[in-house]
Amino acid sequence: MSRPNITLYTAQTPNGIKISIALEELGLPYNVEHIDLSKLEQKEDWFLEINPNGRIPALTDTFSDGQKIRLFESGSILQYLAEQYDPEHKISFPKGTREYYEMNNWLFFQNAGVGPMQGQANHFSRYAPERIEYGVNRYINETRRLYSVLNKHLAQSKSGYLVGDHVSIADISLWGWVAAAAWAGVDINEFPHLKAWEDRMAQRPGIEKGRHVPSPHNVKERTKDKESIEKHAAEIRAWVQEGMKSDAQNKS
Repeated sequence: MSRPNITLYTAQTPNGIKISIALEELGLPYNVEHIDLSKLEQKEDWFLEINPNGRIPALTDTFSDGQKIRLFESGSILQYLAEQYDPEHKISFPKGTREYYEMNNWLFFQNAGVGPMQGQANHFSRYAPERIEYGVNRYINETRRLYSVLNKHLAQSKSGYLVGDHVSIADISLWGWVAAAAWAGVDINEFPHLKAWEDRMAQRPGIEKGRHVPSPHNVKERTKDKESIEKHAAEIRAWVQEGMKSDAQNKS
């Protein structure tokens, strides 16, 4: 049996790049299938067999029993990679330790808090067919609140990482979202400790290589150009609305 036998199904999003970053940090070989969200490939039957929720990222591998395993939800994939392929705890901590549970605190903080709130901030400020100020303000302000929690926590970190003395899947899970703060209308400079963490993480070779999978990670450059922002937002708005229409028509 050959392991790993990983294929990553992904796109250039904060959730997508966290998996390629983790794979690069672990030095694991993997294949990449670029899912074209603009063509709604994530809704096609073959992909729904891997992730019935029709979202990226997803991952397949040969499991320890010799059979294929299908994984979805980015937090679950990160936990799988750590438990299956990180015996030296490069991006994790030994199960049962204090650091292990604290790592999971921040992993779920991202999956249940930062990701959904910042995602909604993106939607209402960039992709909604009309601008609803209540929605824009609600989600941008909640994202800022969550960033302030991270900023305060990192101010007290002796290592500069979220947990313990080294990088973990908690840091990896959050980095892509924080790197895209400006796209959500959040000024990262309001949070100096979080900004310092983001910059320090960006110096890691695994981050640098993994963030450009499956296409260049250029959100920071894009958000410096108002014209580029509007053009890119309009392109995404079109397929987001089409995807929502498709979801509404396939509720059963």
